[in-house]
Amino acid sequence: MTDLALWFEKMKDNFILNFIADNRWRYLWEGLKITLKVTFFAVLIGIAIGVVVAVIRSTYDQTAETARKGFGRMLLGLLNGVCKLYLTVIRGTPVVVQLMITYYVIFVSSNDKVMVAILAFGINSGAYVAEIVRSGIMSIDRGQFEAGRSLGFNYVQTMWNIIIPQAFKNVLPALANEFIVLLKETSVSGFIGLQDLTKGGDIIRSRTYSAFMPLIGVAIIYLVMVMFFSWLVGKLERRLRIGDR
Repeated sequence: MTDLALWFEKMKDNFILNFIADNRWRYLWEGLKITLKVTFFAVLIGIAIGVVVAVIRSTYDQTAETARKGFGRMLLGLLNGVCKLYLTVIRGTPVVVQLMITYYVIFVSSNDKVMVAILAFGINSGAYVAEIVRSGIMSIDRGQFEAGRSLGFNYVQTMWNIIIPQAFKNVLPALANEFIVLLKETSVSGFIGLQDLTKGGDIIRSRTYSAFMPLIGVAIIYLVMVMFFSWLVGKLERRLRIGDR
């Protein structure tokens, strides 16, 4: 046999050993489902937190100098300070450290690792979503606020019915990219013993003592998912550009 044929035969045996024997492919399949579950719910939490923080911060930036002194202005300033502290801490510390603090310190008595991972990644994502949404809100012309007031809306109604829908349209591609980034960040879930996709590949490696095939398999799965979601983001951006014409 030629060297090339021997190499293909070796790869075939390696593939069977790592994925077919003892149905080891199931580690990747179960891990993939957990990865997608954590990513999906973390995105929802991140968007919810991000929108609230973005509205508070943008409202403070736009009304701090003109608002009358009183309890409302003091409360808004306090909330803005809390939001800035949240953004500083979350964006200034590694996500894997936040994950471990959430599991080993805050929820030390909990055995639900999926829930802990969802909360940790959701809170982390919220900080980045907040700045994305805030930039979208600040990009809306001030005349839109005046138009809302002329229609009889108060500030909250104007923000909810006029400003936020336009801001979301502007930042939707950036939010979609944040989803892709979050998908890859969940690969550190194994630090709390959660059997996600990366951990599934590592389990196969520990059973077969073969690192190449399972880790390359995990990398290919992540690459395919990222390419697919990037393709969807590209289509979304093109649709938005067409809609703006």
